[in-house]
Amino acid sequence: MASDGIKLYGYWRSSASYRVRIALNLKGLSYDQVPVNLTRDGGQQHAAEFRELNPQGLTPVLVDGERVIRQSMAIIEYLDETYDGEHTLMPVNTRERARVRALAQLIACDIHPLNNLRVLQYLEREFNTPQVERDRWVQHWIREGFQALETLLATNPSTGLFCEGDEPTLADICLVPQVYNAQRYAVDLGPYPLIRRINAECLKLAAFDRARPENQPDAPKA
Repeated sequence: MASDGIKLYGYWRSSASYRVRIALNLKGLSYDQVPVNLTRDGGQQHAAEFRELNPQGLTPVLVDGERVIRQSMAIIEYLDETYDGEHTLMPVNTRERARVRALAQLIACDIHPLNNLRVLQYLEREFNTPQVERDRWVQHWIREGFQALETLLATNPSTGLFCEGDEPTLADICLVPQVYNAQRYAVDLGPYPLIRRINAECLKLAAFDRARPENQPDAPKA
């Protein structure tokens, strides 16, 4: 498939990059991936060339013609508002949009940043925190967030096949990468049946499946 002129700078295992890949796929947009390896050469996100693109030194970055958009949540809403595509990522109803944003931000703002690579590297570098304790840190914050998320999903009649109704939205786009992280850090997902069910429902869709970290061109080959 020919590119739509969109470039995505990201890392195969980055949760935020994973979100944007799902969104691009759901919108039916083709794009070129520009890998930024967060662990090689001291972290390619720190290179001067990439810092010119994003002074934060974080992935993902989306380049669409002359537009440069940073921050995964802003990128996803930009894609949804700019391209009609095959799927709408936000509900039309104001109440539903607010709920989707709240669920998405619970994950993207309250769980994910605490477990980001730069936080874990800081714990190791500045406090000599051993791997086992860094893993416990990640597990703790995922469990804290997932318990709240599971309650919100279980107590709201708007929860359907997906987080909000029967079509995937921004909330599901954020959920699936966080479940991937939970599994990577061996978090027991048994207490979260709705999260597990919705994650499985999402991964039945080609847009989510193609976005999996292991399916990316910069993923390590087995």
